Amino acid sequence: MSGGDAKKLVRSPSGLRMVPEHRAARSPFGLDEPPWVPDKECPRCMQCDTKFDFITRKHHCRRCGKCFCDKCCSKKVPLPRMCFVDPVRQCAECALVSQKETEFYDKQLKVLMNGATFFVTLGTSDKSELMVCRLSNNQRYLVLDGDSHYEIEIIQISTVQILTEGFTPGGGNTRAIGMILQYKVPGSEEVTQMKFTAGEDFSCNKKLSAAWLAAMHKATKLLYESRDQ
Repeated sequence: MSGGDAKKLVRSPSGLRMVPEHRAARSPFGLDEPPWVPDKECPRCMQCDTKFDFITRKHHCRRCGKCFCDKCCSKKVPLPRMCFVDPVRQCAECALVSQKETEFYDKQLKVLMNGATFFVTLGTSDKSELMVCRLSNNQRYLVLDGDSHYEIEIIQISTVQILTEGFTPGGGNTRAIGMILQYKVPGSEEVTQMKFTAGEDFSCNKKLSAAWLAAMHKATKLLYESRDQ
C-alpha cells in the first residue's frame, strides 16, 4: 500500500472506522457520518412516536443520525460506505438500503476490479482500441490498458450512459452491450467522451462484459448519491 493510500483506525460516537489518512484518498463512493439529532430535540421516537423515558431509551441511526427507540433501531448492519469496521445500529429504512449496498461491496466491486475487455473509442474518432478496463484497488480510478493507457479519476466522471440491446415494445429482456462515459480532464473544463463496446468476436467474454457494465451502472448510482450528500 502506498503512503497516499494509508489508512488509520479512528473512533467516533458511532463506532470504529478504518479511514484514509488523507481525505483526498477517500473512496468516491463513500459517505460522511451524519450529525446526530441532539437528544434534547427528540423527546419521542422519530419513527413510532413513542415517548422516551428511563425504560424506553433513545438510539441514533448511524446512517441518518435520527433518533429512535430500540424497537425501531435494533438492526446492526454493515455500512462500508462510511468505513465502519463492524456492523452498526441503523433504523429499518437505512438498514434496508445498507443491505443492498453490501451486495455491491461484496460482489460487484470485485467484478469492477477484475475488469473486462471492450473496444474503446475516444471522442469522435472512427477508430477503436481493444482495452482491458478495470477499477483501481483504491476505487479512485478507472484504468484502461491496451496499446494505449488511460487512468480516469472517478470523481471527474460527469455522466455514464449504459447501452443496451434486446428491448421490444412488448417487454423483452435487455442486455448491456456498452457504455458512453464523459469526464473532465483535470485542470481543464474540457469534457472528453469515451465509448465502450463489448466485442462481438469475444462471445466467451460477453457475459463478463455485461456483468461489468451492470456493476458500473450500480457504481454510478452510488457515485451520484455521494455527490448529492
